[in-house]
Amino acid sequence: MSIVTLGFALLATLIVSAVAFIGIFFISLFEKVETFNKLLLALVGLSSGVLFGGAFLHLFPEAIEEVGEEIVPISIALLSAIVLFFVLEKFVAWRHCHRGHCDHHTFTYMNLLGDGVHNFIDGLIIIAAFLTSISLGTIVTVAIIFHEVPQEISDFAVLLYGGFEKTKALAFNFLTAIVAVAGAVIGFLLSTSIEQFTLFLLPFAAGGFVYIAGSDLLPELRSSRTELSSAFIQTAMIILGIFLMWLLLFLE
Repeated sequence: MSIVTLGFALLATLIVSAVAFIGIFFISLFEKVETFNKLLLALVGLSSGVLFGGAFLHLFPEAIEEVGEEIVPISIALLSAIVLFFVLEKFVAWRHCHRGHCDHHTFTYMNLLGDGVHNFIDGLIIIAAFLTSISLGTIVTVAIIFHEVPQEISDFAVLLYGGFEKTKALAFNFLTAIVAVAGAVIGFLLSTSIEQFTLFLLPFAAGGFVYIAGSDLLPELRSSRTELSSAFIQTAMIILGIFLMWLLLFLE
């Protein structure tokens, strides 16, 4: 485990954190609710496909390859992630509010807290992937970026609607995003002191991706009332996300 690997992981977390500023490019759309929702739903579809593809085409197969025939520990790690993410969502009030339909005035700080926890876990996932290989780390970073784009846009909208100034909203969004760096550093330190910690994190990351895509993103698409053409677009975006993750198999 080299410092160079940690350097790659830290660079990746900084790039992911920088996505927090993307909301500034969509300010003009925030007042056009219908257009804003259509854009976010398309991005949510792409994000769900990328996360499913990242889990089933990269992380889960890599975990099986690393562990060998011991499928049960991998399954336990994956299921642990699903349970933990459920607990976070229930007890830390972690919600994404992809279309901005939240009680903005009371929810803004809880939203920031939940995002901080979420981004810390992202940092753990990124360092685990880079410790396995640089190519897997790159792929996981790409998957997380695709998910962060719609999340950060909607989070920025929530903060604005909650009364934050634009500059303050961007600053707070970035502060919660930069927590991913702490997650990467702590994950690196744990991997040096706990045997096979990385092997646990790979299927854990896969479980996290599956939970977010299946419990958060797909229900968002399913519950949206859209015309048939929008439904086709959302489906196409899911397939595109999976296809992009399949293409990235050639990096490994």
